[in-house]
Amino acid sequence: MTLNRRHLMTLASAALAAPAFVRAQALEKPRLSLAVGGKNLLYYLPLTVAETRGYFKDEGLDLTINDFAGGSQALRSLVGGSVDVVSGAFEHTVNMQAKGQHLRAFALMGRAPQIVLGINPKTMPTFKTVADLKGRKIGVTAPGSSTNVMANFVLAKAGLKPADVSFVGVGASSGAVAAMRAGQIDAISNLDPVITLLQRSGDLKIVTDTRVVAEADKVFGGPMPAACLYAKQDFIDKHPATAQALANAIVRADKWIQAAGPGDIIKAVPEGYLLGDRAVYIDAFLAAKGALSPDGMIPDKGPDTAYRALASISDEIAKAKLDLRAVYTNDFVKKANAKYPRA
Repeated sequence: MTLNRRHLMTLASAALAAPAFVRAQALEKPRLSLAVGGKNLLYYLPLTVAETRGYFKDEGLDLTINDFAGGSQALRSLVGGSVDVVSGAFEHTVNMQAKGQHLRAFALMGRAPQIVLGINPKTMPTFKTVADLKGRKIGVTAPGSSTNVMANFVLAKAGLKPADVSFVGVGASSGAVAAMRAGQIDAISNLDPVITLLQRSGDLKIVTDTRVVAEADKVFGGPMPAACLYAKQDFIDKHPATAQALANAIVRADKWIQAAGPGDIIKAVPEGYLLGDRAVYIDAFLAAKGALSPDGMIPDKGPDTAYRALASISDEIAKAKLDLRAVYTNDFVKKANAKYPRA
């Protein structure tokens, strides 16, 4: 049968009327699961925005998000095979290569860690230097998570080893706030909105603040990629269209956030993320906005920075021969930016 011009136009109109359906047919795995540790954190704001604004659905994805107390638990779920992809800290890709696990980051959400290390003024009223933390309890989202890694790195610069302190998992929400206010921990390594809430109530004295990109670069000696999407290399190899769809959604969210005002952000996140105080959340967003990625691109020097940070606190990492080019790719993000040049 010969198709005339009218028939061709009709078919084209039908395809445009059902873009999600057409895209879904091209995906190797439209239904998939993602793990994250502390989804309410501003650290993962692009993930939340991509979900609530329907960007994943626009790409034909039916995504189930599993929220854990910390990034280390999200990582374990990926290694164990219970999820397909993780929204987590970039340095896990470097750390796991040293353990024989080939993970690859393919879309960036944070260009600085946004992690703040601060002390409890109630239990440490005479605090002067990081060395004073010896023998103290430090709250982290979960042992082994990026908040733990950050604390270890700052401690190492002060001549302290991880064994010189006690790390306590306090989560990334109201439990962390309660632990500080009750004096159960002497310091905390955590993120917003927890940090801003504690700071405003006088329950935190900031020591190191990597929400400020310049300070993060100074602390780590270079660009330190933070929140990203990462998966096992074999998943990316087998599901390139699915990985592209995920990257598309995150890049759209990254760009929307940079163009959004505080009121837009409040409407885009669940009420429970605000910790009962919208003003605090807005302040936290404004403090963290500069550390969020504007385009999803992972800096080429980022893997080297992550490696140096990890090697400074881990002999296993320091001795390992790693291929840092294999822990990330910008191929998907470049295509996403071409598809979505604006928010």
